[in-house]
Amino acid sequence: QVQLVESGGGLVQPGGSLRLSCAASGRTFSAYAVGWFRQAPGKEREFVAGILWSNGNTNYADSVRGRFTISRDNAKNAVYLQMNSLKPEDTAVYYCAARFRFTPGTPKVDYAYEYWGQGTQVTVSS
Repeated sequence: QVQLVESGGGLVQPGGSLRLSCAASGRTFSAYAVGWFRQAPGKEREFVAGILWSNGNTNYADSVRGRFTISRDNAKNAVYLQMNSLKPEDTAVYYCAARFRFTPGTPKVDYAYEYWGQGTQVTVSS
């Protein structure tokens, strides 16, 4: 069984930065893919960024490309989401998800992921 725990959320002003962390326990984080999703109030959960564990290839939603960076640390069994130039529309609960079945690329749909964290709130407001 894999447990994912997100941290790093909080309140930040527009234009600010936050770094989210996703730590895995219970199993080596040798997932095929790890993704970050977010869900704002009244909206569906949406893909933000993903990374293939084997080669580090990344994928981003158009809305965050150039502002957010996903990365992994094999030694620490963790994945990070560096968020810069934050906007009020980035306000949401952010979730980390992992997929352990083979995938040639990073899935952008939530049902492709098997394990999920509990989420961390990110609020961008002045």
